[in-house]
Amino acid sequence: MPTTLDWSHSDPESWANYPVMLATQRGLTVLGADHSVQPGLAERWERARDEKGREVYVFHLRRDVHWSDGSLLTARDFVVGWRRALRGRERGEMADLDGASEVLALQERMALEAEVRAAMERLGVEAVDAHTLRVTLVHPRSYFLARVANVYIFYPAPAADLEGRADEEVRDYFDRPRDGRPLALGPYRVESWDRAGERVRLVYNPRSAFPPPMVPGEAPVPVITLMKSEIGPALYERGRVDFVFVDSAAALRVKRPGDLQREPLLSTYYLAFNTERAPLDRPEVRRALSRALDREALVAGLLPAARPSHVLLPPELPGAASTEEAARLPHYEPERAKQELAGVAGLERPLRLVYRSGDNFVPEVAIAERVAAQLARVGVQVVLEARSDFTAEVARRTAQGPRAYDLYLRRLGGDYAHPNTFFTLFEREGNHQTGWETQAGGEPMGRFERLLEAADGEADEARAHALYTQAQEVLVGEQAVIAPIYHPDRYYRARATLQGLDVDPFNFLALRTLRQSTPEPKPAEVVP
Repeated sequence: MPTTLDWSHSDPESWANYPVMLATQRGLTVLGADHSVQPGLAERWERARDEKGREVYVFHLRRDVHWSDGSLLTARDFVVGWRRALRGRERGEMADLDGASEVLALQERMALEAEVRAAMERLGVEAVDAHTLRVTLVHPRSYFLARVANVYIFYPAPAADLEGRADEEVRDYFDRPRDGRPLALGPYRVESWDRAGERVRLVYNPRSAFPPPMVPGEAPVPVITLMKSEIGPALYERGRVDFVFVDSAAALRVKRPGDLQREPLLSTYYLAFNTERAPLDRPEVRRALSRALDREALVAGLLPAARPSHVLLPPELPGAASTEEAARLPHYEPERAKQELAGVAGLERPLRLVYRSGDNFVPEVAIAERVAAQLARVGVQVVLEARSDFTAEVARRTAQGPRAYDLYLRRLGGDYAHPNTFFTLFEREGNHQTGWETQAGGEPMGRFERLLEAADGEADEARAHALYTQAQEVLVGEQAVIAPIYHPDRYYRARATLQGLDVDPFNFLALRTLRQSTPEPKPAEVVP
């Protein structure tokens, strides 16, 4: 269930809002089936650098796009939306915009409202005219076009509805949907949001410039009800709902219904090392442990299908490692691992592996047990600990300073189809909790971040790919901060009469192309 309908303000639990936001809104760009950037609200754009080295985009908006009340989409809607996002709960996401750092700093020191508003006027987002938007970034960013396609705080906001309203009125606009508000651009709009009953009702938006692709015999689904339920699978079996996630990896091993469907995610499940705690403070030890892992065996038989891997970037991602590049990263070499680990001081004690407790679509318990068994074969003992407070536990430090865990298992999912989104977690300010920023006086981390900065600013795809490849080799190879295990898939069930009701590669319920192959279209009910 969403935590907010205000796509400009968002919140730290933004992942929960994506199904509704993606169904009701649109970005300047969209991602194609091959994850390439395609025109969205912008029909075309130019990209250049100015005399100060800043990256400038000029977006030419489509002239046939209307909000759900019939009003025309304009460049001013982006100015209003992005300025609101810079004051929202995920304001740091806008930091690439020229002038954003000034606005963020003013808000941090609680400056006068007049100062903040004046700084906003200098922000690098400008309506040149009703159909032309100029965006200026502080530095070139190769991921920007992919990011504005999927990260919903970059979507426009209806300026005519929001400008001049008091804060309380704006909150009411989003918190209490009514009279066709909040407005939408996508094929659906929110009609009602029942927080207590945990239900969201979406209705078809006939004014959308992005209708679902229909063939003869298909029609739009007029109403979608998203609901939260602990008995979703039972409701599906009884025909009460039309879509349900299969969130139990254990259940997939017991019963695989005929309508079970699978979506390969842009995601990586990996084993992380506490690089500050001996003997894992030595990169050669971490590389040897990575070589001890047979990824194929770790996931064999646990799921209907699996994509074992020893690389960070999923193969479907633009810029993913080639076979030759992947071969340079630590992969299964058990005899070499055994030799390298023999006699290593500090391995006399068991290593503590922490993972999330509870059942989910990743078979964590089985993988953790198999990791322990495989490392035992090379002389390394592992004790397992499932934690309901996983995030707090991997951040917890001992009295001596280093974090308390030795190893942890975690899934990383991409926010957009670009290598950058997989690397940001492991930067100095990322929430990786591995301590690798302290290794070798910070030199490897500094080199890693310089490679990313250069790749992020490189317009030539081949040169950017080479730089991202080097960054991956530092993280996964040279320093072996993590040992990738596999790229997860998401499983779900959906009625055969519904087309386009599925999951996208970012693990969000996809409703944008939903249509129904029945003469009498009926409402659809979904347990997301």
